[in-house]
Amino acid sequence: MGRLHLFEFEDQKWFPSFLRNYGTDFLQFLSNKTKLYKPIIPILEKGLAANGKNVMVDLASGGGGGLLWLNSELLQKYPDLKIVLTDYYPNRSAFEYTKQQAPNFEFIATSIDARKVPESLEGLRTQFLSLHHFKPHDARLILQNAVDSKSPIAIFEAQERSIPSILAMLFSPISVLLTTPLIRPFRWGRLLFTYLIPIVPLFVLWDGVVSSLRTYSLKEMDALVNSLENKDTFTWEINRVKSGPGVILYLLGTKKN
Repeated sequence: MGRLHLFEFEDQKWFPSFLRNYGTDFLQFLSNKTKLYKPIIPILEKGLAANGKNVMVDLASGGGGGLLWLNSELLQKYPDLKIVLTDYYPNRSAFEYTKQQAPNFEFIATSIDARKVPESLEGLRTQFLSLHHFKPHDARLILQNAVDSKSPIAIFEAQERSIPSILAMLFSPISVLLTTPLIRPFRWGRLLFTYLIPIVPLFVLWDGVVSSLRTYSLKEMDALVNSLENKDTFTWEINRVKSGPGVILYLLGTKKN
């Protein structure tokens, strides 16, 4: 199945930001409750070790709350860990809420482009469930910028371009309906646009299916890496790990000593 870069509501400038935030809030709640990222802790540890600083600069963070459980686990080994949340469309209220839950989170309130990260943001660059939002040219720019700045980078996708992954997405509206009352911070609007006017479950369904169709395969990630200038200055690891009933695809790039 070839990669299809269809549109996602979440990417559209005209799409109301509060609806976009309700969608990312759902994804973050689910990732924390299911401990989705548990299998990737060793991969992040490799990236942090290569960086030499216990700092993660998260790109395209959404609301950032999806990292809360992962952060609690990493703090056991890295008590001085700092995670900096960034996004092209920063959700400041969600960033602030995440920081209230774990004070080692920081955030940038202004827009940060993952294709051209400011040099002042030093640390292991991470992307969770976001690479598929970028077309190949832009995905390459993200990786090239990491190489040019000698910054380690770790990218994770919790879906793949496959029939089982797409079928799993078809059940996402049920998950939205069941979990919405449990999502914090509480918002009356979240209830309104989930149950009375069911925009949230419908757009989560559409964006979920499209995310699967957009996801880069391991071979396509490898092709992106092979197209980079000075790629041999980095060590690259591209693979998949099992996470519950699904898988997480990942790409880790670290500078050679």
